[in-house]
This record gives sequence, C-alpha cells and structure tokens, in this order.
Amino acid sequence: MRQAHTVDQVRAAEAALMAELPDGALMQRAAHGLAHAVLDLLSPGAYGRQVVLLVGSGDNGGDALHAGAVLARRGVAVTARLLSDRVHEGGLAALRAAGGRVGDGPARPDLVVDGVVGIGGRPGLRPEAAAALSSYAGVGGGRVPVVAVDTPSGVDVDCGELPDEGGHVTADLTVTFGTLKVAHLVDPAASAAGAVHLVDIGLGPHLPAPVLEALQPADVAALLPRPARDAQKYTRGVVGVRAGSATYPGAGLLSVAGAACGLAGMVRYVGDDAVHDLVREHHPEVVGAGRVQAWVVGSGSGDGAAGTLAEALDDDVPTVVDADALDHAPRDRDGRDDLVLTPHAGELARLLDADRADVEARPLHFVRTAVDTFGCTVLLKGRHTLVAHPDGRVRATTTGVPWLATAGAGDVLGGLVGALLAAGLAPYDAASVGSWLHGAAATRASGGGPITAGDVAAALPSLLRDLLG
Repeated sequence: MRQAHTVDQVRAAEAALMAELPDGALMQRAAHGLAHAVLDLLSPGAYGRQVVLLVGSGDNGGDALHAGAVLARRGVAVTARLLSDRVHEGGLAALRAAGGRVGDGPARPDLVVDGVVGIGGRPGLRPEAAAALSSYAGVGGGRVPVVAVDTPSGVDVDCGELPDEGGHVTADLTVTFGTLKVAHLVDPAASAAGAVHLVDIGLGPHLPAPVLEALQPADVAALLPRPARDAQKYTRGVVGVRAGSATYPGAGLLSVAGAACGLAGMVRYVGDDAVHDLVREHHPEVVGAGRVQAWVVGSGSGDGAAGTLAEALDDDVPTVVDADALDHAPRDRDGRDDLVLTPHAGELARLLDADRADVEARPLHFVRTAVDTFGCTVLLKGRHTLVAHPDGRVRATTTGVPWLATAGAGDVLGGLVGALLAAGLAPYDAASVGSWLHGAAATRASGGGPITAGDVAAALPSLLRDLLG
C-alpha cells in the first residue's frame, strides 16, 4: 500500500525522528537519495554533465544544495541559482567545497533541480522563481528535464490542486522523502509531479494513519474474493445488471461484460428485450431475473433509470449507481451507505450544482463533498480515480493509460465493481479494487496502443489469474 500524509503529519514525524539523530543527519539522508536519483536519470554517464539547482530559502533548497555537493564530487558540473537572500548555509558551503558554483549557470543544462519551495510553501511561484524556471523552457528544441525536490514547487501539497496565480513547476521526476504527499496522488498536482520516487529516510515508525492510500498489486491480490473449497455458484455471489436500453444497448452489454469477469458465481440481466438478446448472444451463461447479492444500475438506461434504480433499491442489497441513475440516487447522509456512486467529473458537477472545470481542478474536495451529500462510497472517475468513504478514508487509483478514455469503459467498471460487491467485498474495497483492476486491465490490453471498452473486459480474466496465482 502506498500511503500519503499531510504536511503537518510529515513535519511532526520529522521532528520526532530528528530528536533521535545527530544534527543534519536527516537532511543528508534526503540529499543522498535525491543525488542518486539524479545520477540515475543522467546515466549512463554523469561525469561532465551540467546541472542547475534552483534554490529557495527552505529545507528543500538545503536538500538540493547538499545533493549538488554529492553530484559535484561525482564529476557533475553543478551551478546553484539562488532565488533568495536566505539559503541553507551548510548546504551552500558543502556545494562550494565540492567544487560547485553559484550563478545563473548554462542556458541549456542537462537537468534542472527544483528546490524552490518546500512542502509548507504557499501555492504559486514568486515572479523571480517563475522567470528562472521559464528560462529553461523551449531552449534548443525542448524543455530541460526537471527533477522536483519533495513536491513540484507551487502546487498545493495537501489538496492536490494547482495555484490560481503564480504558476508551478511541472517535473519529469519528483523525489520525495519518507512518505508520499497528497499532491503525488491527486490530480491535477499529480500530473505536475511526473514520475515519483520515494526515498526511505526512516520516518515510518513516526507516521500516523495516512490521509490517502493507493493500492498496489499485493494489496489487490489480498482483497480479491476466492471461492471456498465447497463453493457453489450461489455462495460465490450473484450480481444483477439493470442497464442499457433500446437506444443504448451497448451500455447493457458492456456492463454485463464487466460483471461476467468470473469473480461472482452468477450474473443476471434484467432489462430491455433487445439488450437481453445481445447479452444472450455474447454471454450465454447470463440468466434472467431472480435473487441477487448486488445490483449494477444506470448505464444507458435513459428515461427508465429512476424506475430501475427504485426496483434495485427495494431489494436492499449493495448497489452500483452509475450514469443515468445518478440523478436519482438518495441524498440521505444517514441512509443507504451500501451504495457505490460512480460519476465522472461532468456528472458529479451536475449532481452538486458545480462547474465541471472546478471539479476537475479540485477533485479531492468534490469527492469528499459528494460523500457528505449522499452518505455512501463515491468513485470519481479520472486519470487518478478517487474513491472516498463516509468515514473519511480515500484511495487513489494510479493504474491505467490514456487510451482508457474511451466510450463504454465506465460501463465495464460498473459491472466489475458490482461483481466484487456480490462476491462479498465492502463497498469501499469493491470500488477501489474494481478501479485498480479496470486500469490494470486497460494497461494490459493496450500494450501502448488504442483499446475499446470490450478489450478492457476481455483482459480481466488473465489479469485476475495472474493476481490470484
């Protein structure tokens, strides 16, 4: 499990650890981890390469200066561009002693290290920092690679948001220390972080429970339902699908395709006759109406969504509420907590009477608002899908590829989450595991190229075999 903590949590853990270590030891651990990440990025040969450090007044600037000293001792030509009258004195002395320089540096270095603002800095960059950064953009046919120290300068670390004014760093690699921060996992800041490399500096024993998690393959494998030795189809769970219509028959078929991944013992389809014929043709194992342990409702249901959702809710079983059914989800904070709502940004904006651009700019804020409004698990689809629980827990999904942005992919996801609910997972686990599997299946199906929603569904069985093996 990858875990993310707030700035205050990290600072408290650092203070506790520093009380156990010699003065400066924690910064040295961070600086050496940063330097070795830079060396890896400069490989196969770092000797003679040119690196510019953008150095602010905080500890991130100190990390950058000490890392620069390590790089200079490896033969890297390091120049520190100081953006404040107050910089870390020990780090500056170490850089100079190792042969590093202070000044503007070359116009086109091989790499820039962003040590401008620490994790406690305000969102946005001061004009001099923004000007320094922009001087390395587009010179000689492309942007100079940027490595951010801890988080990209200018982003909102605890919310994952970007500043309204002042700009921010867009990094190719972010090297962070001790634990992830929210901005590493939550878009749009996560997009600005690039690849994230975590350096262990010993904070673990001092960290409290995280505010955000990201499942990893071992976590998903541990959560996946497995049949008991004496299992039969009913004990493994029955998932029902009420989706699709004469206007949108494919939505019903794709919802069934996600549900029919093999995790549940049986899939039932209840709905339009035309869709039923399609389902029977492509999934002859799917049966009709009867008792279920979970419902999937809404995709492509059109005007019939209100009725089909009401019928599903009457069964009093966990229910995935998607697409057209979202407008009819019960808004009761003390009511049905066994629902999973699966909106994309546009749908959530409509439900909360917000602007879609605002939802995309502040997804963590709005998914939490949705949970408070509806009182159940909410899965907000996006590049990094967020799953939020009424008790405050949040998970981010980091699997997937841009090709997953394709029509019908959400229908497959809804069916998959429904199968996990029917097989016995709690709504929060079903939503976050389903989202992870959905992204991983898309990555497997894509192989770097275009995919369709059906490809994602088809990749699920082999992915599950590998995880369960």
